Amino acid sequence: MKLVKPKKFLGQHFLKDLKVAQGIADTVDALPGLPILEVGPGMGVLTQFLVRKERPVKVVEVDFESVAYLRENYPALEEHIIEGDFLKMNLQRLFDGQPFVLTGNYPYNISSQIFFKMLDNKEIIPCCTGMIQKEVAERIAARPGNKTYGILSVLIQAWYRVEYLFTVSEHVFNPPPKVKSAVIRMTRNDTTELGCDEKLFKQIVKTTFNQRRKTLRNSIKPILGKECPLTEDALFNKRPEQLSVTDFVDLTNRVEKWMNEEEVDELARK
Repeated sequence: MKLVKPKKFLGQHFLKDLKVAQGIADTVDALPGLPILEVGPGMGVLTQFLVRKERPVKVVEVDFESVAYLRENYPALEEHIIEGDFLKMNLQRLFDGQPFVLTGNYPYNISSQIFFKMLDNKEIIPCCTGMIQKEVAERIAARPGNKTYGILSVLIQAWYRVEYLFTVSEHVFNPPPKVKSAVIRMTRNDTTELGCDEKLFKQIVKTTFNQRRKTLRNSIKPILGKECPLTEDALFNKRPEQLSVTDFVDLTNRVEKWMNEEEVDELARK
């Protein structure tokens, strides 16, 4: 069968360096024994190394041409090739609810969405590895105070330990992307509960970073309103990139307490 032509609208950049593919495949060894789900296998350059791991492997691919190629060239995977959109999948049904390792050479245009889905299914994804745009990898691994520290950094580091493993040249792809790539590994940390309202936590992180150049006093106004005594605290002189995950948890609890008190006062005035 002829090779699959990369499709720009799917963000396809097919890896052609076998050494790099082997290196990505080996990142899943951090959690041996668990099943593996590969997202966007394309023509199987990474898949060929994953199937040697002697554990269950499934692949999900949205491109029908790639699916046909995989079925012809990896007949042993026939029943484990899922033609569909990873972002729309029910991951709980994938391995009968069993935890699994997520990996892949992720399409750059949806990598952030993939990781948000990982967070939504963190109880069954104890480890996620793979290759993404270098800039995004640096953002995920960034620490407080770094200019690349942002929404993804906080939300992922709240639940996962992040390792920036190695950088990959743009010249090992067909077609070469305009940016460098990087391989990362995210492994669940010991956190089982954040210690705050998780929905409000996400709202605060996203709201403040969406206006990251402003101090918290100004960026958090969409949540607290203009006249909130909380913002008189010195903490609100800081910008969001200066706050650690623990700081955001503390901030969330303070905001929730104030909002609850405001609700009680509002009821009392009626």
